[in-house]
Amino acid sequence: MNNWNNEMLNGNKAEGIRLKNAVSIEGIICLILLIGFFAILGTKMGFINSISTLLNTAYDLLVNTVFYIMAIAVVAGAIASILAEFGVIALANKLLSPLMKPIYGLPGASVMSIFTTYLSDNPAVLTLADDKRFRRYFKKYQLPALTNIGTAYGMGLIVTVYMMGLPNPNNENFVLAAIIGNIGAIIGSIVSVRLMLMKTKRIYGTTMEAEEDNSSTYDILEYREVREGTIGERLMNSMLEGGASGVKVGFDIIPGVLVICSFVMILTNTTSESGIYTGAAYEGIGLLPWIGEKISFVTKPLFGFTSPSAISVPITALGAAGAAIGLVPNMVIQGMAKAHDVAVFTAMCMCWSGYLSTHVAMMDGLKFRNLTGAAIFCHTIGGICAGIAANWLFRLIELIF
Repeated sequence: MNNWNNEMLNGNKAEGIRLKNAVSIEGIICLILLIGFFAILGTKMGFINSISTLLNTAYDLLVNTVFYIMAIAVVAGAIASILAEFGVIALANKLLSPLMKPIYGLPGASVMSIFTTYLSDNPAVLTLADDKRFRRYFKKYQLPALTNIGTAYGMGLIVTVYMMGLPNPNNENFVLAAIIGNIGAIIGSIVSVRLMLMKTKRIYGTTMEAEEDNSSTYDILEYREVREGTIGERLMNSMLEGGASGVKVGFDIIPGVLVICSFVMILTNTTSESGIYTGAAYEGIGLLPWIGEKISFVTKPLFGFTSPSAISVPITALGAAGAAIGLVPNMVIQGMAKAHDVAVFTAMCMCWSGYLSTHVAMMDGLKFRNLTGAAIFCHTIGGICAGIAANWLFRLIELIF
């Protein structure tokens, strides 16, 4: 019987299917952790209140956060598609390509991955990397770093526009903060990519080609594809198709925002203004601020957060950038985050951009699964550097102006 089971496991592994025993230790551990989590919530808030708060928070996030982000994504997607259709991105690509080698150590073609991910999301780089016409510009050691550079710019436009449009009770300049955050993310991306290249050079050397077949129908750096029709038809089609892609982005972020953000909020906030738990949205047990206070001796000099609760934003960004930015409006309204914090949030949300939930799939898609751990480690360092850079850049600009 055991031999038959082993044969079944080996056969399914060969077919790419992972199997485990129906009853295993991880099922028991999962059940214990789940019961423990809700027991802690129930002890602090009351079981009914904790469930009500979880559901009410998820509903409020869906109505007031997700749909707002989706609206931004639709408009940003339409604009991005128009820029791509009429050659603005190709022009920027032509101008910026010479900078890629000295800054990132990557070929000029890699700037395409910056534009595609900045205008959409991390996995967009896989579409480029799947094209042999694109891969032929790379050495093999450079190709894995596309995961790092793509992730550092993922959802960049949506994060930036969202931060610029935050509620502004103190008339602070969130536009400047978002721009500084973008600069911080760029610095973080350079750190992440350079660290990754140091690792891959040792494994593959610097001479092996990423693509052996160099045949191509056209040079993607010299030519671009356009839609059929007149200028007006191309404008309308690109605008509508870009907006449709924004709708897809909006729907794709719903699970991350509702699940991750709801749990983070319940771990971040405390009771309502009445001082008792009522089951209303955005109540919580205040665990993350408590942790933030304990490690503030590290986070304060590095990131300069106004409130210990602010640590919840970069923590959430590890899993989903959409969920992370969904935490920010309430913090700004409650005075727990100011323009300085928004700069750091922008840098870290953009640079990390949910990399823990995408790096595995992206490295697998690039056929470098063995380097997934290295990519995650390098990008962790890059995101921390992005936050530090945004913090001190903002302080420097405040001193000058």
